Amino acid sequence: MKTIGLIGGMSWESSAEYYRMINEETKRRRGGLHSAKCILFSVDFAEMEILQAKGKWEEAGQRLGEAALALEKAGADFIVICTNTMHKVVSQIEAYIKIPVLHIADATAAQIKTRGLRKVGLLGTSYTMEQDFYKSRIIDFGIDIVIPNETEREMIHRIIYEELCLGKITQESKEVYKQVIDTLRMNGAEGIILGCTEIGLLVQEEDSSVPLFNTTSIHTVAAVNKALS
Repeated sequence: MKTIGLIGGMSWESSAEYYRMINEETKRRRGGLHSAKCILFSVDFAEMEILQAKGKWEEAGQRLGEAALALEKAGADFIVICTNTMHKVVSQIEAYIKIPVLHIADATAAQIKTRGLRKVGLLGTSYTMEQDFYKSRIIDFGIDIVIPNETEREMIHRIIYEELCLGKITQESKEVYKQVIDTLRMNGAEGIILGCTEIGLLVQEEDSSVPLFNTTSIHTVAAVNKALS
């Protein structure tokens, strides 16, 4: 079994889900008392959020690159970044290490392809929805992306940072997301990427009439696949 290096803390709410899901999937596969070999480097998200808001992506990449290097030195065989947004700096992180990074968008796109879908909606932080670093990876798999309108994007982003990252789950916010999902469906989306690792805490399959692609669960299963390969 390979050792998984987890860069977490962005937020710790979703990082806890990563740890739980990875170990549950490992136990499901191997049975008995088996659990995953993994090392977690958890950063202070308050510091990272400031860098995001100020557009200091190079500094953010440096910090996460140093975290990845620490994981490599500790014995990790590959890196899992437990957040969608910070894949914006994945090339910087890769420059610090010799071991591979398991990219969340690639794992997600591969799952979408297995379902035969050609157009999907994308929910996430404003950075993920509006910038190309994430969408381009999905498009490279031959999948079209549709995103919410500006007002909807602002609401989605606010709920992530002001509620979900703080562990606050409300029915009101669930209804906001359900309405946005329905609008994306009417705009041609055949499925929806939950492109923020906290969104799965709020929205589940029964909340949508089209398939949801929970990037947290997809990423964790891909990590276990690689660890056990």
